Amino acid sequence: MTSGFRFTFSNLEEQYTAAIEAGYHFITCEQYALNKEQLHTFTVVNRVDIDFSCKKAGRLLELFEGLGLKATFFVRLHAPEYNPFSFENYRILKAIRDCGHEIGYHSEIVDQAAIWKEDAAECLIRDLATLNGMLDIQVKGVASHGGMTGLNNLDFWENQTAKEFGLLYEAYDKSPSFNLFQESFYVSDSEWTRWKCYDKGELREGDSRSFAEHLEDKHPLIYLLIHP
Repeated sequence: MTSGFRFTFSNLEEQYTAAIEAGYHFITCEQYALNKEQLHTFTVVNRVDIDFSCKKAGRLLELFEGLGLKATFFVRLHAPEYNPFSFENYRILKAIRDCGHEIGYHSEIVDQAAIWKEDAAECLIRDLATLNGMLDIQVKGVASHGGMTGLNNLDFWENQTAKEFGLLYEAYDKSPSFNLFQESFYVSDSEWTRWKCYDKGELREGDSRSFAEHLEDKHPLIYLLIHP
């Protein structure tokens, strides 16, 4: 099953509008972690991984504000593609915060540990403190970034829990208190030129329908991941 979806902001806005019209309620990852037993009948957990562009994340912020939606934005601290401390990017991140969206950490701690010969846990603690201090927030969640190093940043969490670091969740956390990926219908644009989806943790091979095209199946819980 394929889709002819074109990845533009206007098309993406149509996707979100279709979900609103279908009766879906949008929440952040933190809201899910705190209220997973009391969700709306049709819920979308709205996640944004800022892999390459804070400027385009600012475009998404405008889109969400226009539609009255909230999201969780995961920020990288060591990306060669953008500097979160630059004048413009810092302004955008503050605007995301001030509009009531959640900001989380897009973690690359396994990569950091290998490249810098440092302890991954210490890298995580330092990065969380940096992001918290930078934006005067308390980060509640981490999403592990998949980069080009060949290492898997999720491996860190095989023997660690989010709670040990004062967090509510890791984005693919399998603990009963979160377990979102395994309990939801997951839709992502992370194939770059097409969508992919997982049903309760199982890949739907060949199904590259867009987010809105899945709405007709009326999944009660959708985990939506997009990249600006």
